[in-house]
Amino acid sequence: MTQRIDNRTKRRDPAARVSTFTAFGLAAEAEPLSPGLYVVATPIGNLKDISLRGLNVLAAADAVLAEDTRVTKTLLAHYGITTPLLAYHEHSTDAVRERMVQRIREGQALALVSDAGTPLVSDPGYKLVQAAIEEGLPVTPIPGPSAILTALVVSGLPTDRFFFEGFLPAKSGARRSRLAEIASIPGTLMLFEGPHRLPEMLADAADVLGERQAVVARELTKLFETIRRGTLPELARQFAEEGPPKGEIVVLIGEASKEMHAAEADAALDGKLEAALKHHSIKDAAALVAAELNMPKREVYARALALAKKDA
Repeated sequence: MTQRIDNRTKRRDPAARVSTFTAFGLAAEAEPLSPGLYVVATPIGNLKDISLRGLNVLAAADAVLAEDTRVTKTLLAHYGITTPLLAYHEHSTDAVRERMVQRIREGQALALVSDAGTPLVSDPGYKLVQAAIEEGLPVTPIPGPSAILTALVVSGLPTDRFFFEGFLPAKSGARRSRLAEIASIPGTLMLFEGPHRLPEMLADAADVLGERQAVVARELTKLFETIRRGTLPELARQFAEEGPPKGEIVVLIGEASKEMHAAEADAALDGKLEAALKHHSIKDAAALVAAELNMPKREVYARALALAKKDA
């Protein structure tokens, strides 16, 4: 949708408010902002990772909408920013969003941040962005730190294709089912995980995905940053012995090799044939499975014949 700042918002008076921030021991005057919603990436750990543009927006905005105002208060205080903080989180109602949208209509600039990193990645900020877009109001991204991309570039895993899953289900059965669903995605899998669930999640991933290369990145950009690399079974054993770690966790899982894909395909074919052979002849079972998997009938028949002889 086209943004219509002239029609849906009042003009902002550049002289209405003079704001400052402190960086490198020096105070700087923030450049004024046009009305709109500014989605601002903030540090995932090291406070020095904030951009100068991000500091300017946080200082010049009429308010900062924060997932947890206590967390964001620390960042603002570190840089001498006194912009008012407002809570905006997953429990914020439609009425709260409407009030924010109305403030933008009236000519205000609002900055949206999460507790850490780039907003809208596994947080509820997208609802406010949607509301602003539906009203034709400007939404401006202020790029910066991202935990998943930070982990990816140091992982040693392929970076040309990747898939962000976020948090897996908490219960093992549902988690295994979801892992099986995303197993065939071509590219590096990217996950968030709570430290207390990491050992059991790695165990499930090792069982479902096998000997894939993986990385556990903990406390990225912080004092105790740790990057663990290995196969899923290796990492599962390590964390089973050590117990849950502390801190924020990102898990990356490499794509299955060609050999692993072939083995998984063979196992899937055998499973379907074995089920079909319980109720059909070799010929009929092969025809049914070949049609289901869109495979050559001759190839499937040969495999069905081998399985039937093996079980005879």
